[in-house]
Amino acid sequence: MIEIFEEVIHHGIHDTVKMLPFLMAAFLVLETMEHYSGNIIGRSFEKAGKAGPLIGALTGCIPQCGFSVMAANLYAGGIITVGTLIATFIATSDEAILIMMGNPGRVREVFLLLMTKVVIGIAAGYIANNCLCTKITTPKQSGILCGKCGCQEHDAGILKPAIRHTVRIYIYILVFTIGLNLIIEMIGLERVSAFLMRDTIFQPIISAIIGLIPNCASSVVITQMYLNDVISFGAVISGLCTGAGTGLIVLFKTNNNRIENLKIVGIMFVVAAIAGIVLEIIAGL
Repeated sequence: MIEIFEEVIHHGIHDTVKMLPFLMAAFLVLETMEHYSGNIIGRSFEKAGKAGPLIGALTGCIPQCGFSVMAANLYAGGIITVGTLIATFIATSDEAILIMMGNPGRVREVFLLLMTKVVIGIAAGYIANNCLCTKITTPKQSGILCGKCGCQEHDAGILKPAIRHTVRIYIYILVFTIGLNLIIEMIGLERVSAFLMRDTIFQPIISAIIGLIPNCASSVVITQMYLNDVISFGAVISGLCTGAGTGLIVLFKTNNNRIENLKIVGIMFVVAAIAGIVLEIIAGL
């Protein structure tokens, strides 16, 4: 048992440490973008109009949850529509893309994953605006933004937040990789896959539920399971479509209408589950 544990730890460190340079470089770029362009993107959201879901999905696919946080605040402040919010949430990639880019052999899949999520986000956003808006939203007091979320705090500079994010995400990846490898070693990959309903249309539903956990850990778990061939492409899409990161926490914190928030979460879940099931069916043809 001790030998197995030592071997799992050794392989976990060996398999993940190569990601560190990629993660650090990516977070330096993203912190620079957020530090210098946050106000520009915020103004773009405000002036988006009918193009809101398109802009929301395109900004949401940038690999960090900062824009989902921004969108939640803008929605609570009556600046953007529910469709723009949903498009941003669904397209949000959090750290999933960075993790995949840290695996050189899987980089080609990044573009496909991003484009799939963006298309789903745009479609869901416009459907929400045109068909569901009056059934979901309530009047908002325009202009009340970012009251307590801290998303405007940039005093820490660029390097320190980049290092902090890199270390935090690497720890998530390392712990989960070791845990997953230990489970696979002790139980077997076939049993783990069976538990997650591998090769069935129900796996995207389970993945979408995991994605609703309002923390970047959920996207780490889902992405690592995909990279380890535990879940399918349809399942990783459904899980990452519901994975809006801390954006969901900010939405419930800033928007006082809990029923409205639950409706938004429900729409995200239904869209993500349907999208994942459709992709499963297409892959099986």
